[in-house]
Amino acid sequence: MNKRDKFLKSQKVLRFATIGKNKTPHIAPVWYMYSGKKIYIGTNTRTKKAKNAKTNKRVAFCVDVGINAPSIYGVMGQGNANLILENSKVKTIAKKILLRYFKTLQNKSAKELLEDTNCIIEIIPEKFSVWSY
Repeated sequence: MNKRDKFLKSQKVLRFATIGKNKTPHIAPVWYMYSGKKIYIGTNTRTKKAKNAKTNKRVAFCVDVGINAPSIYGVMGQGNANLILENSKVKTIAKKILLRYFKTLQNKSAKELLEDTNCIIEIIPEKFSVWSY
C-alpha cells in the first residue's frame, strides 16, 4: 500500500466539498472510511452535503495534518459522488465507519449516529494531489 492510501486509511477527518444552488461551495468536515478505491461518508439525506451531492455529483475532498515541517502532509482530490440509499448497505457501511471512531457501537452517541444515518455518500476519486514538507 502506498503512503497516500495508508494516510487516507489512518486519518479521522476529511473535508468534503460540494456545490450547491447558485454554484455556491459547501465544505463540511466529516468522518469517513477509505477502502483504497472509494471514500464513504455516512450522513442523512436532509443534510446539505447529501442534497448537493445528489444534484451535482462533482465533489472535492481534503485530508491533511501538521503545522510544522517535516510532519506536514496532505491529500486532496476530486471525483464523482453517488448516494447509496439501500437500507441494508447503508447500515453495513455506516457501522464500519463508526467503528473507526468508537470502540463499540453500544454507546449512546454511536447508536444515535447509526440511527440517523440513512444514506452513504460514495466518492469515486478521479484525481489526487499529495503534498508534504
